[in-house]
Amino acid sequence: MNIVERYILRNCALAFVACLGLLTLVVWISQALREIDLVASKGQTLAVFFLITGLTIPSLVAIIAPLALFGAVLYTLNKLNADSELIVMSASGLSQWKLLRPFAIVSLAVLVLVGSMSIWAMPASFRDIRDILSKVRADFVTFLVREGQFVPLTNGIVFHYRERGPGGTLLGIFIQDRSDPEIVNTYIAESGGTVEVDGRNFLTLNKAFVQRQTRKDSEPALVSFESYALDLAQFSAKEDGIILKPRERSTWDLLTFDVGKADVYTQTFYGRYRAELHDRFAGPLYVLTFAMIAFLALGQARTTRQGRGVAIAAAVVAVLLIRLAGFGASAVFQRSGWAIVLVYGIPIGAFLGATWLMIKQTGAWRGSAKLVRQPAIRGYAR
Repeated sequence: MNIVERYILRNCALAFVACLGLLTLVVWISQALREIDLVASKGQTLAVFFLITGLTIPSLVAIIAPLALFGAVLYTLNKLNADSELIVMSASGLSQWKLLRPFAIVSLAVLVLVGSMSIWAMPASFRDIRDILSKVRADFVTFLVREGQFVPLTNGIVFHYRERGPGGTLLGIFIQDRSDPEIVNTYIAESGGTVEVDGRNFLTLNKAFVQRQTRKDSEPALVSFESYALDLAQFSAKEDGIILKPRERSTWDLLTFDVGKADVYTQTFYGRYRAELHDRFAGPLYVLTFAMIAFLALGQARTTRQGRGVAIAAAVVAVLLIRLAGFGASAVFQRSGWAIVLVYGIPIGAFLGATWLMIKQTGAWRGSAKLVRQPAIRGYAR
């Protein structure tokens, strides 16, 4: 790699880092504002708040990085042309393909980044968020629910206790769980409290009974217990029999997924799990596609009199339409297996189309250059 290519690579890489950081910060702030309730009403510390919101960054990077690279390539090429550097490079014999090489190196690095975010970091971060929120919910039930109030929690759960007894014991506990639309579970206990066993939070209910009412049964089933331990993590997704959302499953789990052994919910919505797996592999392909579209738009040297606004606008519209088409293909793939062709075909087809147009554009540019040079040489010879 010569000094010119290193110069272009450095400019493009710095522009990408700046663009990625700015866009991620803006989107992260908008997402973090939604979780401010953790501090305002659930009494969590700022450390927990920043930990939970910070764990969303891998998912943001996976979506934003291709767009940030697109903006970085556009910015670098436009800057090179505005400073007449692109014209000098072209006049000195630097072909478009050699000009493409530093951008290709940056694109491959971003491809690895997005791939690692999508395949490994993103599902791991969502699993961590789920576990932290489970602990937050336990703290919320134990310390922050005011006595005598019926407080709605997440997923259709209502919690109430009459008063707090010695040692933080909760007296007169009432819990109604409507998270499953087919079953309503009602827990009533004289007293209780939370305990942690092997990193899992439980609410112990003493002298309790559970009433279960299903849509099929006209009479509820009533079971009494001297002591009953209620796993607080069941109010959110978890492993080992309790549903994990598609984005929370590891890539290996999705690859080795046996729908025949899954629970009823997972079998019903298997399309979501299938689409999640292929989105993780198809998403990084947009990095190469967007970079090639940006290079196609501004890769040729032009004079300052030749406006580049139309080319930039066309590239932006093309990128937005391609990405929206990708989201649409993923939604269709949840319902129809044949749409896997669209999931991979859209980014790959757009990349090949942009490459073909650049080859055609390069060949046409070379041909027109010869036609311009030949009359000038003949006239000078005469």
